[in-house]
Amino acid sequence: MPRRTATLLASTLMLIALLCTAVLIPAPYSEMSPGPTVNTLGDHEGAPVLQISGHKTYQPTGHLNMTTVRVTGPDYSMNVFYALVGWLDHDSAVVPHKTLYPEGQTAEQADQENAEEFTQSQESAKVAALQQLHIPVAAQTVVASVMKDKPADGRLHAGDVITAVDGTKVKETGDVAKFVTRHKPGEKTVFTIIPAKVAAAAEKKGHKPGAGQRQVTITTTKAQDGRAVVGIQAGVDHIFPFPIDVKLADVGGPSAGLMFALGIVDKLTPGSMTGGKFVAGTGTIDDKGKVGPIGGISMKTVGARNKGAQFFLTPKENCAAAAKDTPEGLTLVKVGTIGDAVKALEKIRKDDTAGLPSCSPAGRS
Repeated sequence: MPRRTATLLASTLMLIALLCTAVLIPAPYSEMSPGPTVNTLGDHEGAPVLQISGHKTYQPTGHLNMTTVRVTGPDYSMNVFYALVGWLDHDSAVVPHKTLYPEGQTAEQADQENAEEFTQSQESAKVAALQQLHIPVAAQTVVASVMKDKPADGRLHAGDVITAVDGTKVKETGDVAKFVTRHKPGEKTVFTIIPAKVAAAAEKKGHKPGAGQRQVTITTTKAQDGRAVVGIQAGVDHIFPFPIDVKLADVGGPSAGLMFALGIVDKLTPGSMTGGKFVAGTGTIDDKGKVGPIGGISMKTVGARNKGAQFFLTPKENCAAAAKDTPEGLTLVKVGTIGDAVKALEKIRKDDTAGLPSCSPAGRS
């Protein structure tokens, strides 16, 4: 066999071997790409995304789109070939698998965590929006969860309202642990509660439950640090003055909080906050209206621009990363609170875009 032919054959065989290796060998990576973007002011799958009753609402024009990132699942096994393709694709990102999914987390656990974060983001969005409009929101301390095989298991239940511990009124969530740990392990503590079903019935009517209280006596046990505990996690439950529901399926995580909050504000106020313009954005939000950072910012800006967005409300902590590769025609607007976002929308509505707080790459003002 001629030497040139032998060399060519050897190279071909090596290339085939490398390709087979790339396809067969799994790589510890996951892929992120732009996901759907939905207008919080509009409909999704035939129903309004934000459904408000019991209060006068308006139908604003324009867009306040929440954005998402599409990610491969926790059980997806990426090979080396697709990892290389992803790294070369401008509109996707290949990241270490553990960045998205902690080691050992199952698909069911990931879905559950995302669903819980999404639900919490809706609650915080409603609180932040109503506070922005100076509409009071009542709050109460509840049993958020009960640990299995602990003293409270079977005695207290998730959703029970805790009004007092040992006869002392509970004014905030932290009071529960403070009052319980006054005891020594093995001593009894008395919870005054309103059962979850009674509380839920009252909330449907839009008021704080005041009837149906009962006392539950629980013997404390010793925690690892020596404190007295009963095995519950206390949380906050808000009572809204009128029903506000978010109807959006197949979405998880907390990053739509800001856009839900702005959509609620826009629907509860006359006129249009956007002036008819296409605004998208992202960001977590807490009960006080503070906007927090999210993951996959570059994927969300690409998805927003592909949908037609002109402006993108960006958490200030994500600004530097987003500004490194901003899609052409998209203006990044830096926000740190819901108040910042409302002020920015006012400038957008008035075409005063020169005064918008913008994002800049790291190292630049």
